[in-house]
Amino acid sequence: MMTAVAEIHVLANYDLGMISSAFTEAGIPKPLSRFQEYFAEQQAGVRNCFIAKVESVFVGYLTVNWRPIYPPFAQAQIPEIQDLNVLPAFRRRGIANLLLDRAEEEIATKSEAAGISVGLHPGYNQAQRLYAKRGYVPDGLGVTYRNNFVTEGMQVILDDDLLLHLSKQLERKSCVRK
Repeated sequence: MMTAVAEIHVLANYDLGMISSAFTEAGIPKPLSRFQEYFAEQQAGVRNCFIAKVESVFVGYLTVNWRPIYPPFAQAQIPEIQDLNVLPAFRRRGIANLLLDRAEEEIATKSEAAGISVGLHPGYNQAQRLYAKRGYVPDGLGVTYRNNFVTEGMQVILDDDLLLHLSKQLERKSCVRK
């Protein structure tokens, strides 16, 4: 698998409509309001959103939530990588790895660890493998469903809200990349 030559940059106001349109055209509707919210949170310092472009064409994004709601991450002040999405036509080209590299680099300026959560249904199989290959390990606290820990015998729906939480130790960086 060859890594794509991609430009990664911080979400700008002019990117919002382009991102929503690109996913809609790919048959994966993502409302403009989601990206407007991400931009507002980025302006407030609560989240960073990184976008990837190949030859000026938008191909994917992810966010870093500096104040995650998952209690173990929140208590340990571990930023959480969230909402990693690469357009289907650009998958398996290294775009997700490039986005994760950039997110981890940013997180390392403020934290010694990065958190990430992954769904358990088959739609997340590739993400599960990717995170394991990158050194993310389960936090050992089980899974959550809609932000509540799942206990033995509990019945839940296997959907996007059933999550396994992982973390990775990072080498702390002293400088901030612009």
